[in-house]
Amino acid sequence: MSTPTPALSWPDPGEVLPIAALRPVLERLSSLAVTRPDVVALIPGLSTGEEEVAADPPPALAQIVDEIGGVRVGDRVELTLLIEDRVGEGPYTLLQDATAFYPLHEGEDVAVVLTLAEDGTPGAVYGIGEDLALHLAAPDLGAYLSCFAEALERALVEAEEETEVRGESTIEAVRALLDLHLYRDVLGLDPEDDTVPEATVLEPAPAEQAPQPPAGETLPADTVAVVDLRGAPLGAVAPVMDAELPGEPLDWHLEWRAGGLLLCIVAA
Repeated sequence: MSTPTPALSWPDPGEVLPIAALRPVLERLSSLAVTRPDVVALIPGLSTGEEEVAADPPPALAQIVDEIGGVRVGDRVELTLLIEDRVGEGPYTLLQDATAFYPLHEGEDVAVVLTLAEDGTPGAVYGIGEDLALHLAAPDLGAYLSCFAEALERALVEAEEETEVRGESTIEAVRALLDLHLYRDVLGLDPEDDTVPEATVLEPAPAEQAPQPPAGETLPADTVAVVDLRGAPLGAVAPVMDAELPGEPLDWHLEWRAGGLLLCIVAA
């Protein structure tokens, strides 16, 4: 099958993410689909599917999306690498440039996104909650896929006991356990959890000055603050909408630096 014609003006990446580095986790996901086909199914990639796909993946993911398009639990897509529709609302409200991120999971008013640098290089992965706070999910795509595979494997094992006790379907139990083992932290589904590490939003500079960039980095023009997540623990939260910064929060937008680990809050 031919690759779909891009609808977005993707930058030409310096290099394509090599599939070899992701092979172990893809084999792990494939094994789960083979052993539990009643619950888990792999979505075909561009070279393996029989139907035309209307997706528009970034060029840097060409090798991986050639082999796999995502993972379903029952009829619900839990991991998508070939997303068809791109919108700029809901969890994407502060992400203005559609070529600067790529959705990996979409729920009701929440999402998990892969950051993309200006040259198209993939970076860190974030969960975006209903309050538009960003939760550091993984430092890169491979790490997120490993977290996803581990959570799914754990959910499948525990679901056997859950269904015996509660009498619900295995699919329902696996979805609930994925929420518990993965999305609760990644998407901030438990606002009462006081163990979540919160990232520090740097204090804004005086009006006549711009924030000082970390060593070796150049900040976007009109940056009003930076959230530095380099070295932060997974699950660290950047509560962007709660930042005490000049202007209206919905007039801001986010840009990435340092492989997606520097969150730049940019004024309109």
